[in-house]
Amino acid sequence: MMKKRLLAAVLAAVMLSASATGCAQGGGNTDSAAAGSAAAAGETIKIGGLAPLTGNVSVYGIATNNGVKLAVDKINKAGGVLGKQIEYIAYDEKGDAIEAVNAYNKLVQDDKVVALVGDVTSKPTIAVAQKAVKDGLPMITATGTAADITKAGDNIFRACFIDPFQGELMAAYAAQKLGAKTAAIIYDNGDDYSTGVADAFEAAAKEAGMTITNKEAYQSGSVDFKSQLTKIKAGNPDVVMVPVYYSDVALIAVQAKDVGLSAKLLGADGWDGVLEKIDKSNLDAVKDCYFCSQYSAESSDPDLQAFLKTYKETYNTDANMFAVLGYDAMGMMVSAIEKAGSTDSDKIVEALKGIEYKGLTGNTTFDENRNPVREAVITTIADGKYKFVENFKK
Repeated sequence: MMKKRLLAAVLAAVMLSASATGCAQGGGNTDSAAAGSAAAAGETIKIGGLAPLTGNVSVYGIATNNGVKLAVDKINKAGGVLGKQIEYIAYDEKGDAIEAVNAYNKLVQDDKVVALVGDVTSKPTIAVAQKAVKDGLPMITATGTAADITKAGDNIFRACFIDPFQGELMAAYAAQKLGAKTAAIIYDNGDDYSTGVADAFEAAAKEAGMTITNKEAYQSGSVDFKSQLTKIKAGNPDVVMVPVYYSDVALIAVQAKDVGLSAKLLGADGWDGVLEKIDKSNLDAVKDCYFCSQYSAESSDPDLQAFLKTYKETYNTDANMFAVLGYDAMGMMVSAIEKAGSTDSDKIVEALKGIEYKGLTGNTTFDENRNPVREAVITTIADGKYKFVENFKK
């Protein structure tokens, strides 16, 4: 990996205290961060943002947006890029694809942004990506994991791992590190993320010589999984892949214990947050589970630890994976602008394709589909805490 360029060095320096900015409360409001005098003079580089800051998935959007704002604040305090300050203009799309497209149109037509960091969840991101391709706008999603997102066009990038990658990675980990010979899967058949990871895990597990004893689906919004888990128990698998979000994981893990299922539970990055959701009396239900993630808060990396400290001081809550990825996504975009030496869309896109970026999630390059290439972090749960196991690359 080549040495960091100036912007990467700025982002990797000891964290400066960040200025707080207001949270958007609706699709018509913005969450903007920039140096006031520069913004007034029109001497800023405008970068747009989209995130669900209200609604059912606002926990993801708020954290991602907060991470982006810390990156912008740090860059601006260090002098900005190309001699200008970054003006970050973010809209609340409420987790809705139509709202996201409307907000995107406002960013492009009214605010005249030169690039976009967003969206957060996959469905709105796919909708926005289709618009960005038509406009040729450089776009990077921090956390949209659906494989179809970057397939929209050559100007669409992502900072996070895609769904299939996570399924393939956990199948490889189960076979190589856990010695699993048999596996079962329980997944949400109404969720693109869950089905994408589940299908990839199944295919990769079979390719690795594992037998799939059961593949049990449930409908989105379900709270009783004992029927599926009882069937899985009868198959006696070594591991059970549970590629769902943390709120469902908290229920499934406890019910798996209730039906006497002793197999190790595996998951993907949607597990991040399960310890905050599960009742403390049920922590044994997630003990010795394994899931892949984008980073580990236990990492000794000084840049990451500085970010976690600043995030806590600024927002009075702990950072999570979404915040870390938001920070890195903005860092990647600004580094590409610096490398391009221009705000020209085509030049930024070409710079992104060849970027070598050292961020909080590790050393990242992009593959031919503009998805990140780097090691994943394997995390387990012990003593009621997330524990770093190892970096793993399939």
